[in-house]
Amino acid sequence: MSLVGGIAIFGLIWFLVLFTVLPFGVRTSEESGEELVEGAADSAPVHPMLLRKVLATTAIALVVWAAVFAVMEYRLLSLDDIPFLPRFGETE
Repeated sequence: MSLVGGIAIFGLIWFLVLFTVLPFGVRTSEESGEELVEGAADSAPVHPMLLRKVLATTAIALVVWAAVFAVMEYRLLSLDDIPFLPRFGETE
């Protein structure tokens, strides 16, 4: 895997994990018992904890990226290993 390819894959994984992590621990002003700030949406989080979520996203994305890197670099899985796909190496 090239450097640019690795960075691109990490970026894709990072954003996918970020959108998965963002809803964790979100509480609206109604749920937390605080007064709604004028002009804010009813569903706006009171304390979004973005720094914590970015750090958690980075840690999770590194683990997922390392697994993807190992599979791609050491060829641990090929298309022929997936049972519902046709065999690509066989000729009739």
